[in-house]
Amino acid sequence: MYRMTGSELLKQINQGLKKPIVETDIFSNEIKVNYLKRIDKLFGKGLHYYLDPKSPELAKEESIFFRKSNFATDELSLGAIQIVNKFEELKISLEAIATLSEIEFRRDIKKFSINDNPEQSATQVRELLYPNFTDKRRDFLKSLISKLSEHNILVFEFVETHNKKEKANIDGFYLKPNVIVLKRHQSFRREIFTLAHELGHYLLDEEEIEKIDYQEMANRNISIIERWCNEFAFSFLSGEYLKTLDALEPSNSQNDYNIEIVEEVSRNTHLSELAIFTRLLYKNLISRGNYAKVRADYDERYRIKQLEKEREKELLKEQGIKQRGSVAKPISSPLFISTIQTAFYEGILSEYEVSKRLNIKPEKLEEYIQ
Repeated sequence: MYRMTGSELLKQINQGLKKPIVETDIFSNEIKVNYLKRIDKLFGKGLHYYLDPKSPELAKEESIFFRKSNFATDELSLGAIQIVNKFEELKISLEAIATLSEIEFRRDIKKFSINDNPEQSATQVRELLYPNFTDKRRDFLKSLISKLSEHNILVFEFVETHNKKEKANIDGFYLKPNVIVLKRHQSFRREIFTLAHELGHYLLDEEEIEKIDYQEMANRNISIIERWCNEFAFSFLSGEYLKTLDALEPSNSQNDYNIEIVEEVSRNTHLSELAIFTRLLYKNLISRGNYAKVRADYDERYRIKQLEKEREKELLKEQGIKQRGSVAKPISSPLFISTIQTAFYEGILSEYEVSKRLNIKPEKLEEYIQ
């Protein structure tokens, strides 16, 4: 599943050790428990997994890594594989809970094909899934997640802390039949676009693990599926503004790169201005040279903004003011919460298990299982 060689495994579990573990320590008939614990820090299966005399099965239903060999992001980091594995296991456990609770995650949105026009498909799906617009990006993302849950699509966020050793080099992924997972970003615009893109994968029923890059929207050499999902996502989020953009005169210095219209569309769609310019490049409504100038300007603005943040941090540090940062809490899908609630009412899950699965303190339990 992790596509890791023996030497790569040794390298991982030897981090921080003065006396390294050698091959014969772990690839033999017996293994010390403390070595096994270090191995399990990578795989998170629990010690009971390694003590099971039965050989592991490479069943397709167990993991996307057994169902598919190539992904849009070729070199998946260890952190990415760990995250995917975590949510694959969560999906399997939820399917078991749903079956025991007599809950059906029935698909009520038809499957689309890459032969379907992505813009027209977005118009159809938008009528079902697009929430009421709000200019508060996190609220919009939360509303979109809720809207998807009404149609039996589970959406999860994962949050990475700054001190996490193994970072995930992905933005999101889709697991059959109905699970979408997103990485929490500082930019909710990026996360919203990722969700719309992964929704495209759900509609095509094509599993994927990937890093989303706005520039890829203008890349005509990417796979047909990725191009379809990019066009779908942009069309789904832009709605009627798509006609406005497609009717623009080519952007150049004479018309100030249509910046006022681009800013207006961005405010009313949660598409980033750079994503909009990339779409214009894809439609030949801005030259590559002018696009490069616009992109360089956005990159410089971002660099200056980051420098200002660093200066503020240093100033507060010099003044002896401690900065307290809290870990972002993932947005919970109403479908996930209702599934866990039903399982509790049916006697499938205990109060402890409900608290653990919803990641809440026991004293908060009454808010969920009244």
